[in-house]
Amino acid sequence: MPIGEFGRPPALPGEGSAALTTPMYWMYEMGQASLNPARAVTDATRILFQNPLNPWSHTDFGKSIAAGCELFERTTRRYGKPEWGLHDTEVNGVRTPVEIRTVWEKPFCRLLYFDRKLTRPLRAPQPRVLIVAPMSGHYATLLRGTVEAFLPTHEVYITDWSDARMVPLAEGRFDLDDYVDYVIEMLHELGGNMHIIAVCQPSVPVLAAVSIMEAEHDPYVPISMTLMGGPIDTRRNPTGVNNLAEEKGIEWFRSNVISKVPFPHPGFMRDVYPGFLQLNGFITMNFDRHMDAHKNLFKDLVKGDGDLVDKHRDFYDEYLAVMDLTAEYYLQTVDVVFVKHALPKGEMTHRGKPVDPSKITRVALMTVEGEKDDISGLGQTEATHALCSSIPDNRRVHYVQKGVGHYGVFNGSRFKSEIVPRISDFMLSAASVKLPLAAAAE
Repeated sequence: MPIGEFGRPPALPGEGSAALTTPMYWMYEMGQASLNPARAVTDATRILFQNPLNPWSHTDFGKSIAAGCELFERTTRRYGKPEWGLHDTEVNGVRTPVEIRTVWEKPFCRLLYFDRKLTRPLRAPQPRVLIVAPMSGHYATLLRGTVEAFLPTHEVYITDWSDARMVPLAEGRFDLDDYVDYVIEMLHELGGNMHIIAVCQPSVPVLAAVSIMEAEHDPYVPISMTLMGGPIDTRRNPTGVNNLAEEKGIEWFRSNVISKVPFPHPGFMRDVYPGFLQLNGFITMNFDRHMDAHKNLFKDLVKGDGDLVDKHRDFYDEYLAVMDLTAEYYLQTVDVVFVKHALPKGEMTHRGKPVDPSKITRVALMTVEGEKDDISGLGQTEATHALCSSIPDNRRVHYVQKGVGHYGVFNGSRFKSEIVPRISDFMLSAASVKLPLAAAAE
């Protein structure tokens, strides 16, 4: 979860008029608007030099002009929310259509269900899985590969978090406590017999939600909980992200990265951590690599290497699409998780009540980490096992995937071939142990 890797943006003034309290956001919007004429001219030029009737389009000069125009357009574009693009999957060797439906909704989140239109009944019910996507800048579609890997053998639900700039101020606040409430409400809506997977940032609120449900003897606790690359205890093998939070402190973030949504967005005047600042952080973490990728895009466009060009477009269409986060959620998360380490210290609370993972007894636990993770260091997610001391040893698993970084924990070839089968086996094993709810609640 990026928390300001970009260094020191200009400080914001205090309360005042909309124009004075949101200089960064206003200037960004003005910059985007001012580039529209240039983008229109560039797009027209690109079409001209890609037209096969234009003799220049067959020369290196013409191809270079067209490539340069596309590069300019892509690096100045504001990327919208990507589509899921998951229209079918294979279930028991049969190609099966998939319909994406909203089954629960609140102002800051929708719960999506990937409804597989089976042509014949399954021999046995497949595990029902709630994937809690990160609310840390990118849209839930970043987990497209995660969903795709589970669809053939699971009933899949996923959280689709809202862009804060699109939520009117009248809908109220959204903070970490609300996040926990949303997770609990979704589990209630799904009616039990669920497995839950938290990818990265949601590990903390998901663990908190399950702890609260167990403490209250809630019958809708999930059968199993899988936490993947999550910042449960950022004191273990701290990364650059973790060190920055401790070094700067919460007031630095409040003063340097929070802005108000400008007109005409629906969330006008809402305090947010803007997506364009987050994107600045994403890019500067690996600036040289992104520069090389765009240089290679130019070369591939000139050469006409369609496969490599399509791969670049697909990746960056997703990577460069970012959303705003509510200021209260972002600041509370930074403070609780990265500065105070409240959860591993036993000091985290929810609505004034303590969050105690040792209350968890009915939920099986699996943690997954990447050997080369530079966002959530090795051991940060594994720390969950020490906190969940009441879970029997035969109902807990920890797995480290060799040779992958943070992204590889939930996407890519090794995720599909090595991590997903282990999670599936873990879920089946967890479901095979039937605990009497009444007895477990005593």
